[in-house]
Amino acid sequence: MAVPTAPTTFDRMKEVKEFDKSKIGVKGLSDSGKTSIPSIFVHPPETVSTLLKSSSGTIGIPGSLQCRCTRSSVKDCGEHPGGSSTMGFLPSDQPWDTLISVTYSSNNNLYRSKAATWHDYVMVWMAPERPELDQIPELYRNELLAWDENAAKLTETLAELLSEGLGLHSKKLKESSLFETRIFGGMFYPYCPQPDLTVGLSDHTDPGVKTLLLKNGAPGLQVKYQGEWVDVKPLPGSVIINIGDFLEIVSNGEYRSVQHCVLANLKKQPRVSIVHWVDVGN
Repeated sequence: MAVPTAPTTFDRMKEVKEFDKSKIGVKGLSDSGKTSIPSIFVHPPETVSTLLKSSSGTIGIPGSLQCRCTRSSVKDCGEHPGGSSTMGFLPSDQPWDTLISVTYSSNNNLYRSKAATWHDYVMVWMAPERPELDQIPELYRNELLAWDENAAKLTETLAELLSEGLGLHSKKLKESSLFETRIFGGMFYPYCPQPDLTVGLSDHTDPGVKTLLLKNGAPGLQVKYQGEWVDVKPLPGSVIINIGDFLEIVSNGEYRSVQHCVLANLKKQPRVSIVHWVDVGN
């Protein structure tokens, strides 16, 4: 069976501008009931097929803050081999140019990428300087403030664990101003009528220090492990901790930043991810 591809003669920038101007986002496209996706979202067949063909396996995230291993063995332990030293992900059972404080958008690289991805997002800068309360939509203001408070506490605990994992005193990484910036992201992946032509989020590594990820249980997250793309199956109710590029650099490779992506959502239930990107201070 022939694999559909994007038209070879279409004005991509014109269509990008029209989509951006419409302000309906990917959710609006999904809600419209159309059975095909716009050409700007179509990725090369080899890109999508590689992800889909490799997703034959499922892997649980290794490591746990509540396992019987010691705090200093956060990199590896007998009960949970791997973790931040091999995969760049950890589970937790405990709860760029200058940007404006609150941003709504679809694809942060819509005008730069060769193909758009099937998601929308809201982003709020929470630290070191939080926006005025009236800038945060009332619909989720209280919930966001509560989540950020707990995310800050979890970040401090993780900073201690990661410091001890490097053989340093527990406050070392925090004192180095590595965890001062927190950016909230609400990622929305609606149903896609042609999930074999696009992706929810292109494969990448996170550029910052680390990322906290809480998702609603809908599938789609993949990580590249031992050269293969595999589905991530986190612990129920867990927070996934993703090691970023900066932390890999400052740890001299002891902690590994990992490639990951999100497949386009083929289910009617939307995939929702709550994200906190943690980065160095200004």
